[in-house]
Parts: sequence; structure tokens; C-alpha cells
Amino acid sequence: MSLDGSVDRRDEPHPGNANGNGNGNGNGNGVVSSSRYANQRLRLNPNTDHKPDSYDDLQLEFNPSLYSSLERYLPPSMLGISREAKAQYMRDILAKYLPEGERTRIQRHKEYRQKIIKNYQPLHGELYDMHPTSFFVPAFLKAVTANKEESFRSIIAEPSPGVYTFEMLQPRFCELLLSEVENFEKWVQEVKLRIMRPNTMNKFGAVLDDFGLEKMLDKLMDDFIRPISRVFFPEVGGATLDSHHGFVVEYGKDRDVDLGFHVDDSEVTLNVCLGKQFSGGELFFRGIRCDKHVNTETQPEEFLEYSHVPGQAVLHRGRHRHGAKATTSGHRINLLLWCRSSAFRELKKYQKDFSSWCGECQREKKERQRQSVAATKLVLASCTSDFKCHLKPYLYSQHVLYCILDLVVQELLRREGESMT
Repeated sequence: MSLDGSVDRRDEPHPGNANGNGNGNGNGNGVVSSSRYANQRLRLNPNTDHKPDSYDDLQLEFNPSLYSSLERYLPPSMLGISREAKAQYMRDILAKYLPEGERTRIQRHKEYRQKIIKNYQPLHGELYDMHPTSFFVPAFLKAVTANKEESFRSIIAEPSPGVYTFEMLQPRFCELLLSEVENFEKWVQEVKLRIMRPNTMNKFGAVLDDFGLEKMLDKLMDDFIRPISRVFFPEVGGATLDSHHGFVVEYGKDRDVDLGFHVDDSEVTLNVCLGKQFSGGELFFRGIRCDKHVNTETQPEEFLEYSHVPGQAVLHRGRHRHGAKATTSGHRINLLLWCRSSAFRELKKYQKDFSSWCGECQREKKERQRQSVAATKLVLASCTSDFKCHLKPYLYSQHVLYCILDLVVQELLRREGESMT
């Protein structure tokens, strides 16, 4: 979403009207209309002990893995119903984020993708399956294999709160992917097929999922990005990432020059520079915001500029406002993976407080706490004045009174400090 309020494909989808296909009755196959469960709400946390069904063999509007992931959040009363009924219920939830017009567009895109995959001949077949030892630098692979917070932190830098950088891709992988993208773009021109760009803000680049890399990128998200996101982004669905949008963007002469201030349509964004030789193009970050506060001012501590290094990754929340400065010379290409959580997007509808991740919500909460402490101090001052008057008849010394008041004030300040951290 652009920060002036206009809507583009980076905007987080607004809930639309769900159009379920249930007939309202059970049938011989045990299918129950999802309307029976319309008032049920998803669990706040996934049921890790539950083994979800596989939906690969069903004809579904959305990726089958979305259904399996979302099933862990179903209320206990729904876990025993038929797979078809669960699929219909979850389909209705997912459809809220995609109005009818958007679903039509997705269907056309699906047909476009199938046409490409059927006819495009890959140049580097090894890219289309995950080969960790060939793709990743050893330190990154070792840290993810250990799958512990301390192993992640051993390779990750945090130049600003919520922005994580680390060495990730081997040079050979970057070269192969650049070559594959160039080959695809050349093929598109030869067959006179209009290429669909990654989003409305980038006029150059390609969607990697469109020409067969979806499976590999799914593995990248599931096995490598989600474990890290589970540790660093739990409050925005980092542990439940279940779909992605993978693409490359191109900057330089006869390409995009810069990228305006925006937020991504993702819960977690992976951004890796692939090369080539270039100057400029720094990423700039301006703080994390919820929908309500997306246009609020940037605080001094939220400013960050980051210079791209080929093979080095940047990982951040999709709601972390950012942009890219002009690439002043050369040619820069970056791999982007927008990682999304359908469970988080559903649960967010019922939330009003986003102070666990929105910088402005946090500031508003601290201000309310400060005002509450200030009001408490005024009440306490009034009470201690009365207390002092009542102590006189009992011959308490002035010294004892001051000691008592000092202890009270110290305890109040201690509690204030704890509430502000």
C-alpha cells in the first residue's frame, strides 16, 4: 500500500464477502454446510498436536498447503468433521480476503502460469528443486539446521530494530538465477507473450512462480525462512507462514530507478541482492506501522539506510515502511519473497491492539501509561498530605514520615519503569 492511501497490489487485501457453495444440508458423503459453523472462530494459537489432513487431491481455489496450515487453528469442535466440510469452512475464510473480481483475476493468472510452464524450457533445471548445499553459504545452512535462536543470532546482524541482515546465497546460485531470469525474459519476447510484472510499483522484473520456481520457493519459505521468522516475528504470524509471492525486481539504466515509500503485502519479507555491478539503490526504513498508523511520522530512532551486497539477505516485517533510493549506475537485481500467514490475517480481524509490533501503537500505549502514573502520583500526594495530618496526634516524627513517603515514591518509580519497558 502506498502511503498516500491509494490502493495497489502491495495493499493488504480488504475482507470481501464470502460466497460459500454449501447447500445447507448434510449429504451421503458426510459433507456439512460451512454455514453451520459460521459463528466459530479460529484458535489464537495452533494446535501443534493435531495432524492436519492433506488437501492435495481436492479441486480448490487456493493452495492446498494453505488449508493444511489453517486446519491447526480450527476450533476443537470442527476437527472431527469431514475433510470437505473443513475445506469449505476454510475456503470461506480465505475468500474474505479475495473479492469476486480478485478471484477472477487469480484464475486468469493461473491459466497464464499453466501456459508458460507447459511451453517454457528451463535453462538451469537444478534451480527448480531445493539443493541447500548448492544454494546457501555454509554458515547460513548450519544455523538453520541447528534451528535455535542462538544459532540464528550467531549469523544475523540487526542494524535497526526489526531489520535483520545475514549472508545467505552462494555466488553460483545468484549467477544461475540471473541467467534463468534473462532466459525467461528473452523467451517471453520471442513468443510475444505479455509478461506479468511483480506488482504495480515495479515496471521491470518477473514473477518466479510463473515459470516453475514455485515449488522451490515453497521449500525456501517452509524450511529456511519460517524457522527464522518463528523466532524473530512471532507476533505477525512468523510461525505460520503458509504462502508466498516470489519475484525479482530490476533497477538501473532502462529499468526502474527507485522505489517509493510503501509497505508490502506480506507478514515477512525476504530481500536478497543477486547482483550485478551497481551504485546507489540503498534501502531505507521508516518504522513499523499497522493500518491505522501507516501515515504517521517517523521517529528519529526508526531511520535506517542499508546498502545492498550481492548474496546478502534482509529480513523484515511486511509492515515495516521502506523504499529504495535511486540506482545511479549499473544494473541491480534483487530476489523478493513475500511470505504470508492466512491464520494471522484471519485473527487480526478480531484484534484492536497492535502494540506488540506497531511502533505508533507502542508509543500511544506508553503515553497512556505515563498519564496513568502521573495521575496516580497526584492522588498519592493528596493522600500523603492527609496522612501527615492524621499522624500528628500520634506523635510520629517528621523524619519517620519522610522515610515512609520516600519508600512509597521509590516503589512507584520502580513500577513506572517496569511498565514503560
